[in-house]
Amino acid sequence: MSTIRLTAAQALVRYLAAQKNEEGEQLIPGCWAIFGHGNVAGIGEALAGAGDALPTWRGHNEQTMAHAAIAFAKAKGRRQFMAVTTSIGPGATNMVTAAALAHVNRLPVLLIPGDVFANRAPDPVLQQVEDFDDGTVSANDCFRPVSRYFDRITRPEQLLSALPRAIATLTDPERCGPATLAFCQDVQAEAYDYPESFFAPKTWRRRRPQPDQVQFEEAVAAIKAARRPVIIAGGGVHYSGACETLKAFAEAHDIPVTETQAGKSALAHDHPLNLGSIGVTGTSASNAVAEDADLVIGVGTRFQDFTTGSWALFKNPARKILAINTSSYDAVKHNALSLVADARIALERLSDALGDTRFTPPSPSLKEDWMAAANAATADPGGNALPTDAQVIGAVQRQSTKDSVVVCAAGGLPGELHKLWLASRPGGYHMEYGYSCMGYEIAAGLGVKMAEPERDVIVMIGDGSYMMANSELATSVMLGLKITVVLLDNRGFGCINRLQMATGGKSFNNLLDTARHQVASDIDFAAHAAALGATSEKVDSISALEEALARAKNSEKSHAIVIDTDPLPSTEAGGHWWDVAVPEVSTRAEVNAARKAYEEDRRRQRTAD
Repeated sequence: MSTIRLTAAQALVRYLAAQKNEEGEQLIPGCWAIFGHGNVAGIGEALAGAGDALPTWRGHNEQTMAHAAIAFAKAKGRRQFMAVTTSIGPGATNMVTAAALAHVNRLPVLLIPGDVFANRAPDPVLQQVEDFDDGTVSANDCFRPVSRYFDRITRPEQLLSALPRAIATLTDPERCGPATLAFCQDVQAEAYDYPESFFAPKTWRRRRPQPDQVQFEEAVAAIKAARRPVIIAGGGVHYSGACETLKAFAEAHDIPVTETQAGKSALAHDHPLNLGSIGVTGTSASNAVAEDADLVIGVGTRFQDFTTGSWALFKNPARKILAINTSSYDAVKHNALSLVADARIALERLSDALGDTRFTPPSPSLKEDWMAAANAATADPGGNALPTDAQVIGAVQRQSTKDSVVVCAAGGLPGELHKLWLASRPGGYHMEYGYSCMGYEIAAGLGVKMAEPERDVIVMIGDGSYMMANSELATSVMLGLKITVVLLDNRGFGCINRLQMATGGKSFNNLLDTARHQVASDIDFAAHAAALGATSEKVDSISALEEALARAKNSEKSHAIVIDTDPLPSTEAGGHWWDVAVPEVSTRAEVNAARKAYEEDRRRQRTAD
């Protein structure tokens, strides 16, 4: 057997660079890195030696560079993903939030934090977290509950088994999520005689689980027995490459389609069977059909509470759930009839088995009425009054094209975008709402631009999220990857302030003006974005915003546009109840009234069928 002597870090890098996807692309086309004493000497030297064979990208924050990697994988439909390496200590734990985000959203990212010395000679090493009862624990054990695969590399030869296991997890349709290899820093530098065959190019093909015959027959029977079925399209439709298949299935059988946050853009917004978003942030059209449905067909969705209206949305007493998912964990939720299979394969086979089975399509007036309400909410109000989020969305929509990608994550914007954004083609809507992570937005815009450099990437972000994580705006400028950032300044956490007041509380500690302060906050976001290297400007009206967006299209570098907005209004049309527990006892009459309404709403929940 021919061998080659490499350090463990060099072997890691060489192996990653040799992996391919079934399209012949590099499976892992790069590595994000912030170096520290836990990875600079080992992995840093190996990455420098690799050069363009495995390009290294430098971020400004460990969490946000991991967010960029995750967004890249999402934009690529999980066909490619990136590695991310950090030092030990705070560099590593900064990535834990990103790991949780990837875990919740079923997105692949290979996390390689540096770890303590395996030989324990300098124990405790700088930044080491010591467990008083367990000498094998390090700070990286924080990654265990938020990783789909976790391993600690304490000997160079362990890579021979750990790396294939990690990549198998990252490419598996059911188990897909973050894989963490905590890499002891002394081991990174140790040499071993690795088999040369270990570094031969390897192609990882996407597994497409076929449906079990019994489950399939039960699914066919359930659909044929239904009178008013509805489809909920989730993120699995995108990851399966099943958007066209979904369209053909819906058209063949006249079944209306609704969309989760992850599933949005699977079907063009103007398709007559696409009734738009569902659930808490749903359209009136989707929610009306969902309330009446006797069969809810979930395709690649994990039935998050926002999708189901906290399980109070589906009101038909006879309703059943058919869950089509590659993951049996998701397919059995709420006593669903399960069809564990790839979405594209399942829909193709179901359509063939259903033959000429057709249902009564929804009344066109449902969608017409919703679009009238949506158009009213997003129209330019004229004048210089503080606009709503919906009105800003309308301006961005009017200046976008069918190839634009809107990126967002947390706060009030995701709910408004879910209802109101009109996506013309798959991938035009990039939302992180599984973990609803503030600070994802700008880094994600960078990751999307890396994945699809030909597309116009528009990041919509609130002032709260911007303050949490904005540093990768500078990275986008440095890398020459232009994104447009529309920053809505409502002076605080407007979304949670609305929720606080809706549950009977007073405005407290969410808006800057109602938080404890001695000096009123006065942040110049346009100046800050300019200091990071972006072109920036502040506008004072919707019409001025549209003019600025037109200028941004012609900018050669990232362009930030700031606009002040009203923190209180949200789109009243559409929507559904969401279970947010209200205190049973309070001295505030408003809280007591909210609790009474809450108890009435909870009676409509169907938590077990």
